[in-house]
Amino acid sequence: MFGMNIQEVDALTLKGWLESGESVRTVDVRTPAEISRGIIAGSEAIPMHLIPIKPPEAKEGEKLVIYCRSGARSAQVCAFLAQKGVDAYNLRGGVIAWASIGESLVAPEAGIMAG
Repeated sequence: MFGMNIQEVDALTLKGWLESGESVRTVDVRTPAEISRGIIAGSEAIPMHLIPIKPPEAKEGEKLVIYCRSGARSAQVCAFLAQKGVDAYNLRGGVIAWASIGESLVAPEAGIMAG
């Protein structure tokens, strides 16, 4: 996509990172309506249209994982971030893949929405 190699992570690998206590920042780029139905626990919500205004960055030693419903929008966000020099992983298959391994979504916390 966009002539770039986007780093991807599958749902099982992400689950392993989160369970192992690795430093991971997860960002949901779906619409506010989609986000209101649930997010991966601990995620931040930055709707895709706000990414150019408020691009997420990972701290030193932290993995940045971007996700959406299916992985298509988050792949676009990862390509955009790569152009800005930000290293990010796209969650392959998005929350659909997350749910398919038996993981659930949680209600977004009040105040987690950006913008």
